Amino acid sequence: MKRIAFLLFFSLSIIVTNGQQRFRIKGTITSAQNGDQIAFADISILNGNRSATSDTAGHYSLINIDPGIYRVQVDAMNYESWISPEFRITASDYILNISLNEKNNTIQGITVYASPFRKKVESPVSLRTIGIQEIEKSPGANRDISRVVNSFPGVASTAGGGYRNDLLVRGGGPAENRFYLDGIEIPNINHFSTQGASGGPIGIIDADFIREVDFYTGAFPVNRGNALSSVLDFRLQDGNSDRNTIKATVGASEIALGANGPIGNKTTYQISARQSYLQLLFRTLKMSFLPTFTDAQFKVKTRFTQNHELIVLGLGAIDNMKLNFNTDPNDETKQYILQYLPRIRQNSYTLGAVYKHYTAHHTQTFVVSQSFTENKNTKYRNNDESDKENLMLDYQSNEKETHLRFENNSRLGNVTVITGANADWGALFTNNYQKYFLDTLQTRIYKTDLSLFRWGVFASAAYRSNNERFSASLGIRTDAVNYNPQMENPLHQVSPRLSFSWQLTPVWSINGSIGRFYQLPAYTTLGYKDGSGQYVNRRNSTRYFRSDQLVVGSEYQFGTLARLSVEYFYKKYINGPLSLNDSIPLSCKGTDYGVTGNEAIVSTADGRAYGFEILLRWIGRGRFNLIASYTFVRSEFKNPKNNKFIPTAWDNRHLFTLSGTYRLPRHWDIGLKLRAMGGTPYTPYDENKSSLVEAWNAQSRPYYDYSRYNLYRLHMFHQLDIRIDKSYYFKGIMLGFYLDIQNILNAKYSNPDVYVSTGKIDPSTMALPANEQRYIMKYIKQKSGTILPTLGITVEF
Repeated sequence: MKRIAFLLFFSLSIIVTNGQQRFRIKGTITSAQNGDQIAFADISILNGNRSATSDTAGHYSLINIDPGIYRVQVDAMNYESWISPEFRITASDYILNISLNEKNNTIQGITVYASPFRKKVESPVSLRTIGIQEIEKSPGANRDISRVVNSFPGVASTAGGGYRNDLLVRGGGPAENRFYLDGIEIPNINHFSTQGASGGPIGIIDADFIREVDFYTGAFPVNRGNALSSVLDFRLQDGNSDRNTIKATVGASEIALGANGPIGNKTTYQISARQSYLQLLFRTLKMSFLPTFTDAQFKVKTRFTQNHELIVLGLGAIDNMKLNFNTDPNDETKQYILQYLPRIRQNSYTLGAVYKHYTAHHTQTFVVSQSFTENKNTKYRNNDESDKENLMLDYQSNEKETHLRFENNSRLGNVTVITGANADWGALFTNNYQKYFLDTLQTRIYKTDLSLFRWGVFASAAYRSNNERFSASLGIRTDAVNYNPQMENPLHQVSPRLSFSWQLTPVWSINGSIGRFYQLPAYTTLGYKDGSGQYVNRRNSTRYFRSDQLVVGSEYQFGTLARLSVEYFYKKYINGPLSLNDSIPLSCKGTDYGVTGNEAIVSTADGRAYGFEILLRWIGRGRFNLIASYTFVRSEFKNPKNNKFIPTAWDNRHLFTLSGTYRLPRHWDIGLKLRAMGGTPYTPYDENKSSLVEAWNAQSRPYYDYSRYNLYRLHMFHQLDIRIDKSYYFKGIMLGFYLDIQNILNAKYSNPDVYVSTGKIDPSTMALPANEQRYIMKYIKQKSGTILPTLGITVEF
């Protein structure tokens, strides 16, 4: 790695010109309502000293701009002031075309401030917009959006940080999240994803594509259904319309190569491909598994006319996780993981198109997409494939979904109306062989060929007063699926929602939202069959998972640079899937590799999550970004045996994050992130069941004593990450280096001691029948946490 870095630096240094190159920000300013060019609009660098005025054709140009990350502010008579998302200038001029909304009336007697902290009428609470600076420079995240959002309130991670990206939001489970790219739904944003949930060890989306992300932790828009905990709505960058550029990156776990530029006068493109070397890192750390992945993305955008545009994008991945039989033989924890972890192979893709038609006061959007996931898990006892009797798991599954969605957005004076509908076809094909142990050793063998049609309709009306001090939104949607009579009746899934925002002073406001939301159980749950070939959960009258949610909050804005917000949230869960094997909600599972949800359930799990969040965000005049957040959260479900609330696996109680970056002279950046989480509850093992030879051989890991579910609690976890960036700008070339060090204090996190087999049968049980024999067992210590440095290199030209 050091040699590669030296050669790149040397090769590029020989073409350095005298002085650093400067660039332009240019584009056209138009009306969002009718596409007319806006003349004499003032555009300036936010908190900077560069400004310009658009000409009679709406064109503008800001000149002599140093490389860096910027926002611009635009002001025009009879139009709302606007502040752009963050964007980055590296090796070429930046094209920024801007659309402004017309003012309803001339505002008198009040000053309205444009702000980078944008608020949506439909979601005035529980919405955080994440920009390029936070994605590119976040310490410990390595440009992985799943790790970036960990800086925000309400977001927990799996115990000890680990090597997973599970999203656990406001006490909800990892299967309660949804993801969109430019309006196209994608099933997961991680490689080696857990089927039926949302986690994995590393993100699948190339950060170079991302312009900004709307991260909803509540108050979900009506056109973003099927979510209970969060929605990540990615807005991607367009390709450069002036020239072709190429970017190469050597990151924490992969090598990436991307390109973007124009195709003719009306079309731009972006494309990238990444190949991992994560297996080299894991082999160096002597991990028990060696993951490799390849992924590719593209986006093509065509603006036929000012009123018609088409976006086509695709995202695909090939994942292969092998076992590392050369791991440290003296490390009992790694040997234990090696014994139970299956080999995982996954292939996935999403391909979609978004067509938009703009008229004077209306915008129609048509979305069509298809997603496919192939998942194969294989495991042999003692990893010995020479004997078929050792086969413990052979799971093969294909999930496929086709999505159609239509939306109409109409602006009628002070009111914006959104109406639409979606139709989705889903299919699950499964061939499953699995040994498992309840009271006796059993084998689960079934094949699934399940097809589903689901649909939904939605509408909302959002009102904003002339002086913009008061806004309110009323929305409703309903969903249905032809799985069983309970879920194909849309009247059973009516989901109303109401939100408001009242600006008491120009800098202080109160906000709130109340709503009902539904989520379809995972396909792995709907497609589960018993030994007779019957869909068990269809017979059990499975229902949509429901959550009633209330959020109220207040925010205070310090000029245009900082905002302090406080929010209280309450989520009530109803009709959640409850496992018939262990009486634990499926929402408490799903943070391990493989598959979750493929078991018999009943829709009787009730629960709640509640707490409050405090968030301070500060943008220090383009040089300093700060996020400081604290969350108190309780997450509980009702014990079906006594109706008393007990903690879920996500009941951290306390979450604290302090994260910031500072831009130093000569294009140096330094960042720091401190995270602290309260200890999570855990369940002790059932020593009697785990020691049985047949029980242990079925899964090579201990069984939990669910009669004492989450009776104990781990210690608090904390981690400090730092990141240092240095960029060099030559003529038409950007060369960047970064050093990211996770857990620089080498904090250790003590997980519960794990109960494992020694592989030796207890001599006192050898004379007993085979189903009564027991292994000699022991406990081994489990600690996680290590200093993890990463050197990254980026070249763009």
